[in-house]
Formats: sequence, structure tokens, C-alpha cells
Amino acid sequence: QVQLVESGGELVQAGGSLRLSCAASLPTFSSFTMGWFRQAPGKEREFVASIRWSGGTTYSQNSMKGRFTISRDNAKNTVYLQMNSLKPADTAVYYCAADYRGPGAGQIVLYDYWGQGTQVTVSS
Repeated sequence: QVQLVESGGELVQAGGSLRLSCAASLPTFSSFTMGWFRQAPGKEREFVASIRWSGGTTYSQNSMKGRFTISRDNAKNTVYLQMNSLKPADTAVYYCAADYRGPGAGQIVLYDYWGQGTQVTVSS
């Protein structure tokens, strides 16, 4: 059974850091491209970052670039999102997603499996 479970979201002050985790139960975790997306209240879900099954990474071309870092630990079947210098605008539900041997693009439709999300709230 495929499951993606995010954790690590919490209330944090502006300028702080958080590391989100996504524990994945997949047939072969190392063969999946993993992505992070987020959805703020009243806004559409947007792409944050991805890490390919082959190791390459892709980041969204917005204010998150340079502040967020995606990584994976295949031995633990886990993907991470390190978030630094957080801003109130980063407040959102963060989701992880999986795409078998995918290119790591940001289109939502490319990803076949999704977690339930973890809430990140950044206060001013």
C-alpha cells in the first residue's frame, strides 16, 4: 500500500527554520522522483522543489529559491525539505508527492501519489 506521511510542520517565528520530512511507503523508493508542494489559504497549490530518482534537483523560480533545500535518504525512504529564513508568506500546508522515474517538473498532474500535508505557520 502506497503511503506518504509528512511531518515537521509547526508554528515558527519569521526568520526561523524548519525541516519537513516525508516518510514514503513505495514499491521502490529510490526509483521515484519526489516533490514538495504547498498551498496557502485562498491560493492554488504550488510547486516548491523536487529531487529526481537519479539525484538531480529542481526548485521553483520564486522567493523560495535559495532558502529551501530538498534532499533524500534512500536508506530511510524519506525526503526532506529544509526551510530557512522563513517568512509569513511561507505559511501553508506542505505536501510531498511521488512520481515514478519522473523528470522532476513542477506540474501537479505529473505526480501520482500524495501525502495529507503538514501545516507550517510563520508568525511575524
